[in-house]
Formats: sequence, C-alpha cells, structure tokens
Amino acid sequence: METKINPNIIGRIDKADFPRINLKRIRVKIDTGAYTSAIHCCKIEETPENILKVIFLDPDDPKYTGKIYLFKKYSKKIIKSSNGEREERFIISTKIRFHWRLYTAEFSLTFRGDMRYPVLIGRKFLAEHHFIVNPQLRNYLHQMQKTNKLSMD
Repeated sequence: METKINPNIIGRIDKADFPRINLKRIRVKIDTGAYTSAIHCCKIEETPENILKVIFLDPDDPKYTGKIYLFKKYSKKIIKSSNGEREERFIISTKIRFHWRLYTAEFSLTFRGDMRYPVLIGRKFLAEHHFIVNPQLRNYLHQMQKTNKLSMD
C-alpha cells in the first residue's frame, strides 16, 4: 500500500543531504526558535583574497571527510545565539535535499561540536519553503525516501 504524505510537513528531527559539499544523511534539528540555519564546521578561514576555506563537521563525526571547500560568495552577519550572545558569522548559500526535493538555503557557519545535531534548520528556511513542523515526528521525510513510499500529487 502506497503512503501519501504532505512533503511540506517535517518532524523536529530529520536527515538531509548536502550535494554541493558531499554530505549525505546528515542529522538536522528543526528549530522554530532560531531564525537562521546553521551548520557545524571545525575550520573556517577567510583568506586575504576573500575566499572562505571551510571544513565541515569534525574528526569525531563519522561523516567527516576533512575536505576543504572554497567559497567565493559569502557574507558576514551578526547572529544572536540561544544563550543571548552575539557572534559575527560567515553565511554561505548551498543546496540541501529533503527526500527528493532540492532547496537552496543560507547557513551560518559555526562550531557545533558540543551539540547533538550538526545542522540546525531555522524558521527563515521553513517559511521560505512553506514547511509545517510536526514536533511528534522524527525522520519523517528521510523514512519516506528510504522506504520509497513517497507519493506526491
């Protein structure tokens, strides 16, 4: 029996792919209290030539590759963290895939090594792409992709 779901519903925790930075099935936390989305990096360096050098995740993460990614297009923004502290962060735009849909999203780059989830999805992304969060669901879209039962009209 085929299961119909609303692909705009997302649970409080899911998994996503980041095809441009070769990360697959990365655990993400959906956080409607956060405005900006964030991704964990162990190294962020701005060169004198205005190129951003980034290593995503860290050696403790099983999905860590150690590969350096270069970004020519990026910006800086002051981000207020959940504990009220303000921090200047680099912002990049990249692709993120939930089930079979590919989205463009902005992510602030930060160290999240002490957090359970390396990626935080904020309400800016959720609103732009018309997601509805159901906090009772976990890995909802990932499971639909995994079991190949997604049916969209």
